[in-house]
Amino acid sequence: MDSVESKTVNGNIVVSVVMPVYNEEKYIENCILSLLKQNYPKEQMEWIFVDGCSSDRTKEIVESFMNKFPGLIKLYSNVNKTVPYAMNIGIKASLGKYIIRLDAHSEYIDDYISKCVYYLDTTDADNVGGLAETKSKGFVGNAIAFMLSSKFGVGNSQFRTNGQSGYVDTVPFGAFRREVFEKYGLYDERLTRNQDNEMNYRIRKNGGKIYMAEDIRFAYYCRDSIKGIANMAIKNGKWNVITMRLCPGAMTIRHFIPFVFLLSLIIMPILTVLVPGFGLLFLGEIGLYLLLNLIFSVKVATEKKYIPLLLILFPIFHLSYGFGSLVGLIKRA
Repeated sequence: MDSVESKTVNGNIVVSVVMPVYNEEKYIENCILSLLKQNYPKEQMEWIFVDGCSSDRTKEIVESFMNKFPGLIKLYSNVNKTVPYAMNIGIKASLGKYIIRLDAHSEYIDDYISKCVYYLDTTDADNVGGLAETKSKGFVGNAIAFMLSSKFGVGNSQFRTNGQSGYVDTVPFGAFRREVFEKYGLYDERLTRNQDNEMNYRIRKNGGKIYMAEDIRFAYYCRDSIKGIANMAIKNGKWNVITMRLCPGAMTIRHFIPFVFLLSLIIMPILTVLVPGFGLLFLGEIGLYLLLNLIFSVKVATEKKYIPLLLILFPIFHLSYGFGSLVGLIKRA
């Protein structure tokens, strides 16, 4: 991976926010409004938006804010469209001592940036991040948000499930000292997804540290339809396999549990026919999954009306995720 050139910072820019955007007209305005409420001095920041050739009003909305805050907001184009290209464009153009990667699907509490800077200054971490509160809109979207905030839904993803402050394997997005990219290199442009996981793995592999602070918080807006969350799961599952192949070690075992579960549902019935005794084992697996599905659906639902939908969402998400990994494996074969 190429590294960012060392720069002598001119002016007062301390923090460079870099945000990849693509067709974000539903979210980008509220995202920017949340940034305008940040308590970190605006004269010490630059906000770099890198647009992946949006076909909606994303650029228009960003430009309207840029006209109001010309010294603060900058807009670049990303003809390659994907996030790692956008991040590398933004990092190379940035001037700040700290580089904070943000996401347009999110809104940030008013001390988000100042807390990121605080923990970069007071810990030995190379990357700092916080906790995501998953939100959505509408009945289906709310149920999906409940699922994505559950350990049964997403496993041991601490930033989604209210983990405790401490050193971790990965954080969402991330806040970095500029030297991190000079030392470890830029984002891997081969990865349409999982580029954050790979970057954090590369940092840890080379002796760096990742720190998650529970008082750094943001709201992330997830998909709001069953089709949308299933498509996301398929793509994530597929890119887990691709990332594992391109960057061995970047993905952990938990990323492939849905794939193992799907394989068991395919293989166990065959073994049940061929080998006596596997039938009980298969029934035990199905029974345990259905029991956990019921327990967690009841546990995460804020109202009883969400329980039936959650009972459907958990298996759809898990099986879609596993199917995506299967597709990624077969396409390579």
